Parts: sequence; structure tokens; C-alpha cells
Amino acid sequence: MQAGVDWERAGVYSEGQSRVERARARQGKQPPERAMNLPNSLTILRIFFAPLLVVVLLTREPNLVVWGLPVHFGIWGVLILLAAAATDWADGYFARRRGQVTTLGILLDPIADKLLICAAFVSLVDMHLVQAWMVVIIIGRELTVLGLRNIASAEGFTIMPSLLGKTKMVLQVVACATIILAGRHQILKPIGRILVWLVVVSALISAAQYFLRFWSQLDDRIKQRRSLRVLERRKKSGDAVPS
Repeated sequence: MQAGVDWERAGVYSEGQSRVERARARQGKQPPERAMNLPNSLTILRIFFAPLLVVVLLTREPNLVVWGLPVHFGIWGVLILLAAAATDWADGYFARRRGQVTTLGILLDPIADKLLICAAFVSLVDMHLVQAWMVVIIIGRELTVLGLRNIASAEGFTIMPSLLGKTKMVLQVVACATIILAGRHQILKPIGRILVWLVVVSALISAAQYFLRFWSQLDDRIKQRRSLRVLERRKKSGDAVPS
């Protein structure tokens, strides 16, 4: 933010905001970052959806009759999964639209996604609807990418996700929802198997893409550091030479 910007004239502040905030704006000081905004609240809500999904799928409850129609526990599981996926889209949308991208949100968003997907697929293994080795590949990819992202952050660079990586979450949610419904509707089983295979293949390909991008940028950083060290040594040796 540039110094001396008059936020009051620009209409940023409402009548209910304090004089202290307006004074800070006139002095060019940015107001403190608010961690608990709407996008971050949606992200935290998605984290709480993960254990709720596990409880519904593994206890196979509730099985209720709503307005005369029986609602199986699988329907509740799919609704929880879709609601969590909706928060994934909504938190990103509101964060960009309102300019509320915070450090907390950047840290929690990928964790929330991975908790949800891991909870869903582990539950499906326990329900004998998905083979365990497939879930190992899917979860292994998520943990690997999370680890690489942390290393990249520590090195001071960001790895942009590929198009396949961006659509991965949607494919995973659709596959999980289809498999859950296939437990009761046999006609959906072939579709669910195809979708799970697509998730496994996309997990392997996107993990390879992510690793190649990570290694390329990390290699550039290592080369830059070596060049700086060589220059520093040359400078020190040049200063040590007597005139």
C-alpha cells in the first residue's frame, strides 16, 4: 500500500469504523490483518466436516425419514462431502473478491483439503468400497505435495499448480460421492471404479509434474547460492591480497 492514500475519500471505510483506523489510513499504515474473516471461517468449517464425514460413514448413521422419504446414511455422507467441497470454492472466491487473503488462510486451505480427502477415502477403505493400495497412492500424493510445498516455502519460492492439480479436488469429490452412493445403488459401481482409477492416475501424473517444477526451481536456487558463494570467496581473496 502506498503512503498517504486517503481511504476515506476512496470509500473504503464505513461510518461505523473507528477514528484510529482512519488515522492509520491517512498515515499510510495498513490495518492489522484479521484472521477470522469469512474465507478463513469457511476453511475451518471444512476442517470440521472431515471428522463428521468419518462418523457418518463408519457408524452408518443416521438413517432417517424426511418428509416421508427414507434418507440413507450414504446420502448424508454425500451431502457433507458436497457441502465441504462448496466451502473450498467459496473461501477462495470470497478471499479474492474481498481482498481477504491472509497467512492463516494460505496455511489452512491445503490442510483442510487434504484432511477432507483423506477422511473420505480412508472411510471408503473401511467400508470395503475402495482398494487400500489405491488410497495409499492418493494419500501419499497429498502428503508428498504438502511436504514439497513446505520445503519450497522455506526456500522462498512458490510452485504454481498445474491444470490437472487444480481439477484434482473436483475429481476426488465426485469419485468419493459416486462410490458412497454405489454402496446402495449397484448401477453406479462401474462408474465409481472408473472415477477412482482416474483419481489414481491423475494423482501420479500431477505428483510427477509438481516434483519436476519443484526440483527445477530448487536447482535454480542452489545454483544461485553457489554463484554467490564463489563471488564472496573471490571478493575475500581479492581483499586479502596485499597491495
